[in-house]
Amino acid sequence: MLAEPQNPVPEQNGLPARPRVLLVDDTESVRVSLQMVLEHHEFEVVAATNVKDALQLISTQRFDVLLSDLHMPGAGDGLTVVSALRHSNPRAVTVIFSGYPEMKEAAAAILMQADEILVKPLDPRTLVETIRERLKRGVKSVRPVENVANILERETQSTIQDWLLRVELEPQIITVPLDHKERSGHLPQIFRDLAHRLRHPLQLGTRALVSPAAARHGLVRRQQGYTAAMMVEESRMLQVSIFQTLQNNLHQVDFSLLLVDVMAIADEVDSQLAQAMAAYISESQIDELPIEA
Repeated sequence: MLAEPQNPVPEQNGLPARPRVLLVDDTESVRVSLQMVLEHHEFEVVAATNVKDALQLISTQRFDVLLSDLHMPGAGDGLTVVSALRHSNPRAVTVIFSGYPEMKEAAAAILMQADEILVKPLDPRTLVETIRERLKRGVKSVRPVENVANILERETQSTIQDWLLRVELEPQIITVPLDHKERSGHLPQIFRDLAHRLRHPLQLGTRALVSPAAARHGLVRRQQGYTAAMMVEESRMLQVSIFQTLQNNLHQVDFSLLLVDVMAIADEVDSQLAQAMAAYISESQIDELPIEA
């Protein structure tokens, strides 16, 4: 790991004479060739092979530029690194590159986080000119970042409406006729539980919190005539609607925590389904007991 220079490099026209670049790519040949190109053009380069190492470097060093592959193995991706650097140095230039040409067509959401997106193979001259031009112009703006808990709270009603629409489009699966209030009455509490879970993370492997509301929901669904399969399908649709909400707000999401939050959401929704199903099955067993004279 390269240490922070003791004497900062003098600035020229308000910019460092040798901008410090954090280069992140898991492919050695790409990483080595890009480092050689950048160093030849008077950039100081620190390289990382994965997201974890990049985050560690960001926490201990200062960088003027991030140049990162979008897709990498392991937890996180290039946008995770972008988000972390935004917190560390909002003025840093961030450039994402990808080996998938179609990423150019889907770049709008990515460019809400990063300053530029380039497609492999990278032309050395274009890369250097892009970085230098961005350093002169500065970043587009400091983008507002919002945590997932706040987004879900703000978008609770729209997410519920999306879920209701998905349920109504599957009449062959959810055959029990209910009005909107009867169908979705349990969801506001689930969203409150999700926000609490996201703000108070559990250690990996810890059992999710007990939810009396989930147990009540299981009993209500049995009384309404739901089958177990219908409850599972409803839960699946809820996760789809939640993730669609996050997709719709991708330009505001804090990517440094997104993967952990998505795992917590899936675990919480599954846990609440399991608790509801346990109450549903328990009530079914009671109903089957013989009536004593």
